[in-house]
Amino acid sequence: MVDYHGRFVWYELLTTDVPAAKAFYTNVVGWGTQDASTSGQAYTLFTVDKAFASGLMSLPEEAKKAGATPRWIGYVGVNDVDATVDTVKRRGGAVHVPPTDVPNMSRFSVVADPQTASLAVIKWLKPGQPPAEQGKPGRVGWHELFTTDWEKAFAFYGALFGWQKADAHASPLGTYQLFSAAGQTIGGMFSKTPTVPAPFWLYYFNVGNIDVAAERVRASGGQVLEGPLEVPGGSWIVRCMDPQGATFALEGTRNPNAVGYFGRIAPPGRGVG
Repeated sequence: MVDYHGRFVWYELLTTDVPAAKAFYTNVVGWGTQDASTSGQAYTLFTVDKAFASGLMSLPEEAKKAGATPRWIGYVGVNDVDATVDTVKRRGGAVHVPPTDVPNMSRFSVVADPQTASLAVIKWLKPGQPPAEQGKPGRVGWHELFTTDWEKAFAFYGALFGWQKADAHASPLGTYQLFSAAGQTIGGMFSKTPTVPAPFWLYYFNVGNIDVAAERVRASGGQVLEGPLEVPGGSWIVRCMDPQGATFALEGTRNPNAVGYFGRIAPPGRGVG
């Protein structure tokens, strides 16, 4: 049986315009779609080669009233949702959605760390699909935390999920700390610059040619906020915003003779924007 504890196992876009978001991401990332609505909830699955990659649903009215805006949220698998939520509260985090059952599927909760970055925790009630390989097209290949104090953030997540420190890279903008789960390096965290308004998690979707993908973002009504930036290993990234205001990132390759502007070289890791 696959041990999901501490691993990102699902991603979900909460948005204010589901049809527009569906059209945007199928064009930009190349996903297919499948309706998974129930009698009580409209829900769309984004697919890659018939496998499920992520989900799409309307941002709940109560969340909008509380000031929430369109966003991507990652789900981390845990062995016990209620115990994890207790740890979140005990260590200074917040609970946005208390532990809730999705009948015959999962138990989940949406939480925030002490520095207000939000994510969800989940336990499958029946075997779910295993986390996809990070390098696969259309999948999330990297998880990046913009926070106010990365050392405090790492202590929180280490206690919550058992994450371990991997490599760390220093730059003029500070330390970029990589972290691992189940022996695999899956992301990085760093103390954000003052220009970033609030802590948040950023998810990187794997695409082919980064310049072509960036142009698809613009042509589909989104914005390229930064990039293309080169990262170690020879890949390139762009950080983006979709037409409804949700932030995301893309990672791909680049033709050495590509026409277009070249962004600054990112520091080691995915960089500290």
